[in-house]
Amino acid sequence: MSKSGLRVGILTSGGDCSGLNAVIRSVAKSLMLNQEATIIGIKDGFLGLIEQRATPLTYQDCSGILSSGGTILGTCNNANPFNYNGQDVSASVVEYYHKLDLHALVVIGGDGSLSVSHLLSKLGMNIVGVPKTIDNDLWGTDRTFGFDTATTVVTDALDRLQTTGQSHKRLMILETMGRYAGWIALHGGMAGGADVILLPEFPYDIDEVARACEKRMCEKHYSILVVAEGAKPKNGELTVRERVCTSHDPLRLGGIAEALKQQLAVKLDAEIRATTLGHIQRGGSPSSFDRVFATNLGCYAASLVAQNKFGLVAVIQNNQMTSLPLEKVANKTRLVTTDDQTFISARALGVSFGVVGDNFK
Repeated sequence: MSKSGLRVGILTSGGDCSGLNAVIRSVAKSLMLNQEATIIGIKDGFLGLIEQRATPLTYQDCSGILSSGGTILGTCNNANPFNYNGQDVSASVVEYYHKLDLHALVVIGGDGSLSVSHLLSKLGMNIVGVPKTIDNDLWGTDRTFGFDTATTVVTDALDRLQTTGQSHKRLMILETMGRYAGWIALHGGMAGGADVILLPEFPYDIDEVARACEKRMCEKHYSILVVAEGAKPKNGELTVRERVCTSHDPLRLGGIAEALKQQLAVKLDAEIRATTLGHIQRGGSPSSFDRVFATNLGCYAASLVAQNKFGLVAVIQNNQMTSLPLEKVANKTRLVTTDDQTFISARALGVSFGVVGDNFK
């Protein structure tokens, strides 16, 4: 028991990303140093609450992990307490929370995890959320940690694809993650000098895509196309790799790059290669930006706990740390819009989004 008697749980939920350990470290050390708190690590996200698996974290446990990818606590993306194997086990989760004698629980997760957190907070659990996703698509925050690292991976891949595309005079297609939002494709594509960027927000016209690629091939004999996994043709469907019925979001997107390759092969006189980065975007050490950003979020979340401010999510708006009620963030997605500055810059530089004219609807 800490001198203050303060006991705070931490869990990481949903898909992994770089920077999770940085948040764990900053939440835990900040509360240990400033509140003399005892920190309880919940294993494998909400699954640890369901299966009652938790362990105290020492100061040493949280040292030397800033640069490590993944999460020392483990995570799970299909353990919703309100629908676990078809049953509502939320009551037992709340009971375990009280059994651990927790003053509060810090949940580091994405939209699904924060939505679950909102429901649990309504059952009496004191929760502070920290927004996490490489997709950068959480409502209410200008950025999420893990996004910068993911786009850095995309940029590096595009730099490499450009040299081989240029050498062989090929059209190189790169598929990124992002689910139903195009932030990774947009920012990675811009940083990597892509000629065409296809986003979920704006269904593409395959003839317009072919026209843009052909134009670039004529100008410099190669072209780079970046496509988000959630992009789809006008009046077409998403490209679904598989369905996981037990997950918060059962659709697993993927395969759009190969589909585009086949569609463009009959329209272009060019060699085409398709590359899918997949989970490479999730793993590895966080970028310097994500290390600092995740640390700032964690320390701010710890300050909310210390002030007994719960039912909130730590966010960044206009370069300032602030907080929003969980209910404002739950079940909402932030998408790319035509007034986003990076999107505006891309259009000004002649990047094609596969849309005819200004028909961005």
